[in-house]
Amino acid sequence: MIRLTLSALALAATLTPALADPDLTAINQRVIDTHVQPLVTAFRDASATLEQAAAQDCQPSSKTLVTAFHESFDAWTRMSHLRFGPTEVNDRAFAIAFWPDGRGKTPKALTALLTSNDPNALAPEAFRNTSIAARGLYALEFLLFDERTMATGTPASRCALVRAIATDTADNAAGIAMDWQGYAALMLIPTQDGIYRSPTEATQEFYKAALTGLQFTSDTRLGRPLGTFERPRPKRAELRRSGRSLQQVEMSLQGTHNLTMALTSESPALAARLDALYATAFQVAADLNDPTFAGVADVQGRLRVEILKISIDEIRELISLELGPALGVAAGFNALDGD
Repeated sequence: MIRLTLSALALAATLTPALADPDLTAINQRVIDTHVQPLVTAFRDASATLEQAAAQDCQPSSKTLVTAFHESFDAWTRMSHLRFGPTEVNDRAFAIAFWPDGRGKTPKALTALLTSNDPNALAPEAFRNTSIAARGLYALEFLLFDERTMATGTPASRCALVRAIATDTADNAAGIAMDWQGYAALMLIPTQDGIYRSPTEATQEFYKAALTGLQFTSDTRLGRPLGTFERPRPKRAELRRSGRSLQQVEMSLQGTHNLTMALTSESPALAARLDALYATAFQVAADLNDPTFAGVADVQGRLRVEILKISIDEIRELISLELGPALGVAAGFNALDGD
């Protein structure tokens, strides 16, 4: 008991003091100006370029199309922790990024569309009502990188589906960017009968987004391929077909790093400590040299991925223990908590 008490006292002594009276309205403004708006605009523009590339050349061999695919995924992943407000309208986030897909719904849904004789199935209005498993960037990865899907249907049907997905994604990205212009006002000027009743509630939303984004990266992006020591699951790695598994971790860390720096704008000491932890995580990722986490099947390779996971969990812990109290907010429930 004494040992536990001393440990608790030692931890308390290292904590950054809570801000006496943080200007949450100013912090929210900073988050929107330096984080949200640049990211949603970048995704809108990258998705528009993807749509244009698909219209010009829909073949998987198109370097322009593949580059646009990767740039769109980079832009989406940097903002993918913003799972509230405009991204949730009409299930946009799921339509853009349906993963994990534990039951293999995406290849099945794509096969059904590619072998369908319905000429109207890929029209924009109809496609918006199709299964989310056949929509978005993860579905597009199958069409550009999965050998079985690339041989299903006819060249014409595959081309049409690539273009339908690109257009649908660009439409959703544009809708998110447009809706944020109005949604920002709800967060900056809360009302008693609105979605946010105080600056604290708006700040809590951003704080929760940072924690949830880090949790998803740790538990899902890394946890799924890690599996267990006895049974690693490298084929469960996100976007392994396109070689993006590690890149997804790096892009998601870039996004939450930017957000936490904005949230700690009035706490420079805490910002410096978080920045140092992020620098460590980025360096661990850069040194990993395992783009699809195939190395988890090997003891040494697994250890390196586990170290990356630990470095991300250390960021989560510091945010939970210190950033929340400094801002006067708590995480509450998030989308990963289940029912």
